Amino acid sequence: MSSTEPRRTALDATHRALGATMTDFAGWDMPLRYGSEREEHVAVRTRAGLFDLSHMGEITVNGPQAAELLNFALVGNIGTVKPGRARYTMICREDGGILDDLIVYRLGDTEAGSPRYMVVANASNAQAVLDALTGRAAGFDAEVRDDRDAYALLAVQGPESPGILASLTDADLEGLKYYAGLPGTVAGVPALIARTGYTGEDGFELFVAPQHAVELWQALTKAGEGVGLVPCGLSCRDTLRLEAGMPLYGNELSTALTPFDAGLGRVVKFEKEGDFVGRASLAEAASRAEQNPPRVLVGLVAEGRRVPRSGYRVVAGGAVIGEVTSGAPSPTLGKPIAMAYVDPAHAAPGTEDVGVDIRGSHEPYEVVALPFYKRRK
Repeated sequence: MSSTEPRRTALDATHRALGATMTDFAGWDMPLRYGSEREEHVAVRTRAGLFDLSHMGEITVNGPQAAELLNFALVGNIGTVKPGRARYTMICREDGGILDDLIVYRLGDTEAGSPRYMVVANASNAQAVLDALTGRAAGFDAEVRDDRDAYALLAVQGPESPGILASLTDADLEGLKYYAGLPGTVAGVPALIARTGYTGEDGFELFVAPQHAVELWQALTKAGEGVGLVPCGLSCRDTLRLEAGMPLYGNELSTALTPFDAGLGRVVKFEKEGDFVGRASLAEAASRAEQNPPRVLVGLVAEGRRVPRSGYRVVAGGAVIGEVTSGAPSPTLGKPIAMAYVDPAHAAPGTEDVGVDIRGSHEPYEVVALPFYKRRK
């Protein structure tokens, strides 16, 4: 296979047998949709959906100084993450620009008693994150290992997902909190069972060896038959996370923004011990944000039917006041929605006379607080 051909997940033949529309995403051939993306979206909101997320980038970090390395390499305080828990964090450049947003799982210890972590990067940034962690590991007694080929990743999301998974495992799902993970067996397959989600619904992620992916997919499909589980592609995953107000790297996050520019300064932990990459630049960004607040990430709901897209300008009173980062029709709201960075003066929910420039026509939009959708617990 030439290096220009997209990579295929262990479930590739399964997706094709189900008639999926495939697309190249971050160098992977991935299912975009199986039928109607709207129906897949609604299934996750009301019943359950099954996703192949094997394109995500898993990087194992272990060794006596694994925690110290991650505290230096990332902006969060990873040393305080207890075994079995996970943390949302970011890796930044020296200038404070966001290289990627990450989830870090604190797994059990190695046989030698050293802490073990799994860093999960976005598919489009996995190599850059691996390279940065490897470079930043110099001088630390810790190992950074590329484990992207060691895992397939399946996710079952939606209100019926706890029941579906409970029928296949004796793991303590009740005790598995949000942003946690535990080793277990699902349908006879050894798995890391996580509960971190990216849809706004309850759900689980299952990290398994690639050779077990097909049998696990089939077991989950069978277990979900009676409650309306459907296979879901990347298209509905995007509208689900948009409704839930969750940022997507390349849209809401980029190297041009610091966490403070993105309204996510809370993930930067200046109080942790020692230096970390980007500390000085991020301190300046935090101070700058206090004195001169950056643009604010807000929700926009259309009054009409035209859909805003990434890069469209947000306008008010004839002036450009911001830019759309993500936009799509919302199956849950029944209207087009968007996330956009706008000037603080126009960021308050209910702000009127805001529009989006859609091919020269200023379409009216209402500013709303994020997220657009929040599940009932």
